[in-house]
Amino acid sequence: MQANSLRYNQPMENDQVNSNGNNSQTPPLTTSRKKRHSNWPLIILAGLFIIVPFLTWYSTWFGRNLSDDDIAKYLADEKNPRHIQHALTQLETRIEQTDPAARKFYPQIVALTVSDHVEIRKTAAWVMGQDNTADEFHGALLKLLADNEPLVRRNAALQLVRFGDASGRPELRAMLQPYEVKSPIQGTIVSLLGAGSKLRAGALLARIRDASSVVQEFRSPLDGQIATLRVKEGDSTSAGQAICSLTPDQATVRDSVRALAYIGTTEDLPLLTSIAEGTDSAEIQEDAKVAFREIKNRAAKN
Repeated sequence: MQANSLRYNQPMENDQVNSNGNNSQTPPLTTSRKKRHSNWPLIILAGLFIIVPFLTWYSTWFGRNLSDDDIAKYLADEKNPRHIQHALTQLETRIEQTDPAARKFYPQIVALTVSDHVEIRKTAAWVMGQDNTADEFHGALLKLLADNEPLVRRNAALQLVRFGDASGRPELRAMLQPYEVKSPIQGTIVSLLGAGSKLRAGALLARIRDASSVVQEFRSPLDGQIATLRVKEGDSTSAGQAICSLTPDQATVRDSVRALAYIGTTEDLPLLTSIAEGTDSAEIQEDAKVAFREIKNRAAKN
């Protein structure tokens, strides 16, 4: 009994002896558990910083595959333009892959050509060009040539070329020339980008104070570079008055020149010559030469 008593009274591995010689058991495991418990909020927060952006990106990523039901639902979601654009990009891929199931969505695509959103009309125009056998697409594209937004008109003109239709030729020629940007409202110019500034469509171009002293933002309707200014800061402007001119960017020029190679006429030859001579881009020069040659060959055959 004495031996057993001595054995059980010996300090255990995790026991401590105080200054009086008494055993004091303070298990460090308890402190460790407390530390682990206190770290959980930080771990959860860190996880949210990763998961939430991923879910946001995934829900708006146009590469995410949609089922037929999703496409139908997204095309009808006027409150969420990005859903419509997502569905349209998915249908573009299906049409390019000659998926016959895509045809059931054609009426919805045509209906989107009268959407209030410029981006949707522009995207719909591009998608319709992927099937040049669809008469309903051909007719809808012809109507879009009269759209009030230049980006929509230009997409329509480019896609009509796939139908062998030259109706968009005036718009294609306009793509090669300076574009007059007009004020949407009457007011006073508060700020305006300077000549030489390069812009993307939708970039802030100017701020205009209207008659109610509210400053409104005016954004560029096209990609390009400010060539000349028609007004300056502090000037008054009326609705429809030109405030600057934009020269086209290289991508726009190349798209137009390549399209004219298919439907251009001899009247376009001087314009193509000036484009080739007025650029430092070897690619544009080559495209202009090809278009010039194709137009001449067609004229010779006719």
